[in-house]
This record gives sequence, C-alpha cells and structure tokens, in this order.
Amino acid sequence: MKVCFPVEENKGLASIVYNHFGSSPMFLRVDTVDNSVTLITNSNQHHDHGMCHPLAALDGQEVDALVLGGIGAGALAKLTDAGIAVYRAAAPTIRENLDLIAQKKLRPMDAACGGHGHGGGCGH
Repeated sequence: MKVCFPVEENKGLASIVYNHFGSSPMFLRVDTVDNSVTLITNSNQHHDHGMCHPLAALDGQEVDALVLGGIGAGALAKLTDAGIAVYRAAAPTIRENLDLIAQKKLRPMDAACGGHGHGGGCGH
C-alpha cells in the first residue's frame, strides 16, 4: 500500500502530519510493502480557494491512501472519485499513523474543511 502524508518538513517517518492537504509544501509517500519513502513537492501549493488540483499536487505519483489533518470539499471529492482513500490523521507523526492504519484504527475523512479563514473550523 502506498500511503501519502502532507508534511511541512521532511523528517522521514518522524515527520509531523501537516494540518491541510492543499497548502502543504510537500508530501511523503510511504510504501508499506518495501518501507521506502518518496518525497513529492506540492506543485499546486499556491492556489485560489476551491481551486486545488489534488492529483496534480501529487505529481502523478501512485497513491492508495492519504492521511491528513484537513482538506477542502472539492479536493476530497476529486481524490475519492479517483479511488484514493482519505483518512483523518489521529496521531502527530507519520509513523504513529502508519501503526494505526495497520491496526485498522484510522477513520475515513467524513467532512471537509469549511474554508480558509472563513470559520472553517479546521484550525488552519
């Protein structure tokens, strides 16, 4: 399984999961089969509200699932339509969230952020 995490700083599996998918400067993709970690620069980081292109942000990399703190409704819909599972991070680091995935304890992302600076309640 290839699981992708938005991060602000690359510290490998000790990286802290970033609080919002679209504005994350980079992503770390972890292959749970061979334990490899791939850095993906978010080329779509600077976009107008509602104009996130999540598949472009992932630079065409194969991804089975995303684990994140928050995401806009449009980006969430585009990812799920593409068959990518989206989970809400339940721990600060990538390593801890991978452990939760293995234990089947992560919940699917069931609600999107309400907006950037518009009372969205995501804390970003």
